[in-house]
Amino acid sequence: MNRSLTYILLLIIVTIMGCKPAVDGVEDPKPAVYYWRTTLTLDSVERQFLHDHNVGKMYVRYFDITLNDKGQLRPNATIAFEDSIPTGIEVIPTIFIVNNCIEHRIDTIAPLLVQRVLQMNETHDIASVKEIQIDCDWTAATQDAYFNFLQLIKQMLEEKGMKLSVTIRLHQLAMPAPPAHYGVLMMYNTGDLKNSKQRNPILDKRDVEPFLKYLANYQLPLCAAYPNFNWQLLYTGDKFRDILYSEDLNDTSLYSKVDKDKYLVISSIDLPNYLSSNSSYTYLNAGDTVFVIKPEAASIVQVHDALSSERPGINDQVIIYSLNNSSINNYTSSDYEKIYRP
Repeated sequence: MNRSLTYILLLIIVTIMGCKPAVDGVEDPKPAVYYWRTTLTLDSVERQFLHDHNVGKMYVRYFDITLNDKGQLRPNATIAFEDSIPTGIEVIPTIFIVNNCIEHRIDTIAPLLVQRVLQMNETHDIASVKEIQIDCDWTAATQDAYFNFLQLIKQMLEEKGMKLSVTIRLHQLAMPAPPAHYGVLMMYNTGDLKNSKQRNPILDKRDVEPFLKYLANYQLPLCAAYPNFNWQLLYTGDKFRDILYSEDLNDTSLYSKVDKDKYLVISSIDLPNYLSSNSSYTYLNAGDTVFVIKPEAASIVQVHDALSSERPGINDQVIIYSLNNSSINNYTSSDYEKIYRP
């Protein structure tokens, strides 16, 4: 092979490599948190967490998109801003879209969604917002409609000098990447919570491993989000019933602790489901069991390192889900530093 031909081949290879999308990480990575409550208030523990871990970004859930009783797309559970976010922390408005909304002409509300977010920023003096995030557990059946919706959002944001990010679940790694500037790989809710004898459904490396093979070639810049929350899982016998939210399991009139992280319901009660868009209740019957589960910090770090091995740069920006006093205390400051490290 003569030198000229060799040079041309090398030039072609370099050109092809140079055209390959950057997929290793996100621009301007910073330690980050999700804020996923309907009222923005920060107590001293939460503010101290932001300070101690040099948090530079807060992904704040602004509202959900759901279907009302007439099958119409509507915003739901809009956040109320009753506190300020510490100076120097970038806010990323985050919108959760229920998957069944996508088949109801979701594209028609794209401009309304962007306008609503921008108006909320202005109303509540949330300055210098550079990005909006869309969170949705889309499927193969809803992919085309969802991607078209995202493309509309992305185009509108780019015209305003802003960016679009999206959440990515593990199973979506095997599917085409959505049109966005980057994705957040959600490393929680990875298992099956319907079986009380299964491994930890919040996060277990064994549930993650089958999807690691997709990481290296996934054509979207990625960062990772890890859990710091626990679940209170209600079972009748071995049948999963519901997730309870912030129940006082030390209330001995209702619960009896029978083992580590296992409680017996001793008095029947109807609990309001505050996270439902409609009035509903969770029924606890005497004899039901409540399990309290959370991933061990070592398990989170193990998954963190496995992702880095497959895709260097994915942990340049880590997001903790979520900024909440009760969740923060599930791990030590040292644990968080290990999770936040690149």
